Amino acid sequence: MNTLLQIKSSIFSDGGQSSRLADRFVAAWRAANPDGNVIVRDLAREPVPHLDAARFGAFLAKDGERSAEQQAVIDYSDALIEEVRNADLIVLGLPMYNFGVPSSLKAYFDHIARAGVTFRYTASGPVGLLTGKQAIVFATRGGLHAGKASDSQTGFIQTLFAFLGFDDVQFVYAEGLAISDEQRTNALGQAHVAIDDLLGAEALAA
Repeated sequence: MNTLLQIKSSIFSDGGQSSRLADRFVAAWRAANPDGNVIVRDLAREPVPHLDAARFGAFLAKDGERSAEQQAVIDYSDALIEEVRNADLIVLGLPMYNFGVPSSLKAYFDHIARAGVTFRYTASGPVGLLTGKQAIVFATRGGLHAGKASDSQTGFIQTLFAFLGFDDVQFVYAEGLAISDEQRTNALGQAHVAIDDLLGAEALAA
């Protein structure tokens, strides 16, 4: 793998637990891939505008018929998509806010998922066009949700990435972070072990 795209969706930017776990993984990846390229997309520092009627209208407008404002929306979306298209590995820091994904991340996905660009409709259903990519998701939660009905994130992320064409999506969970200091320490420790397993203890220590 030559290019890694790190997406931070915590409202606390680098200070969020999901960002810290992802940063730990990315540091190990850098050590194991000294010639690799890392792109960081921080949705707290550079928020993606939420989808509204005007932006959606830009996505629907035909090439050559767009206004200058609509073309600016398309150019912005194209730049976000190009980051994903050029990446071999996507690392997503995913906190849980009120049982869902951060609204900033939803806004990001709304600019990534575009018919005819990152997926296309066929007679047998939609086909993702961003193929051959791996994603690792670092999901942090204040409570315990994995495997329960309250976990709306896992299915959504799996469905979205599969819709875009990803065929390898892995999750690392750190849960119960708000329950107690002991629970938080244990959960983060288990996540660190998972990172070791993903890249190897030697890469992490390098």
